[in-house]
Amino acid sequence: GTLYMCLGREDAADLREPLRASEGNELVAEAVDAAIARKPKGHDFVIGRNKAPATGRFMSTTGG
Repeated sequence: GTLYMCLGREDAADLREPLRASEGNELVAEAVDAAIARKPKGHDFVIGRNKAPATGRFMSTTGG
C-alpha cells in the first residue's frame, strides 16, 4: 500500500488505489514514477543530541 520516498521523512505515495483500479501495472508504474519525481535529492539523518528524529516511524512500519 504505501511507498515512502525516504526513510527519514513522512512523504509517501499511496499505491493501493492504483493497484485496485487496474488489471495491469500501468497505473502503479505511473504512481511510482510520480513518487520518485517528488523524492528529495538528499537525506537529513543528522540528529543532534537530545533532539527528536525526523520521523517517528519505525523501520518495521516502513517495511525494512
